[in-house]
Amino acid sequence: MVKLVESMVGDHPARAVLVGSNDPDAGGLKKAAEMGVPTFAVDHRPFKGDREAFQAELLTHLKAAEPDVICLAGFMRVLTESFVREWDGRMLNIHPSLLPKYKGLHTHARALEAGDAEAGCTVHLVTPALDDGPILGQARVPVQPGDTPDTLAARVLQQEHKLYPAVLERFVRGETAPLYLG
Repeated sequence: MVKLVESMVGDHPARAVLVGSNDPDAGGLKKAAEMGVPTFAVDHRPFKGDREAFQAELLTHLKAAEPDVICLAGFMRVLTESFVREWDGRMLNIHPSLLPKYKGLHTHARALEAGDAEAGCTVHLVTPALDDGPILGQARVPVQPGDTPDTLAARVLQQEHKLYPAVLERFVRGETAPLYLG
């Protein structure tokens, strides 16, 4: 999130209008506020699994800010089809694997267990299917001898910080051909 907000300056065609979280204590909220970006939090826990009610509260904040594009980063909640359709073609996500490999959780451990020679990250359009939308960019990272899920995750995160801002800028300029780094 920080790298996205930092990138949206100068001749970048987008500006951050809101940062939200489902965790009121998320460190990103404080960082965004320090960067002058309005923030909100909707704690999912009081909704006790009622995703529609939780997402209705999210929509209240999002619609008030009138964003052109939604960028998910570290948002670990599965969104319903109705919510995704509301932002069809305008919601991006970053995922820590080379999709379509390793959708969902524990991507680095799964890549290591499979003996993959490389790992990476993917920015994609969000669709109702989990981690399944059209790919807008990928960055590759070699798996090194002795890697653990944590060491691999750290190197992938460095590429996420380069890839997501680059893809976002291209996307808001109307470029949807995938960008490949590494």
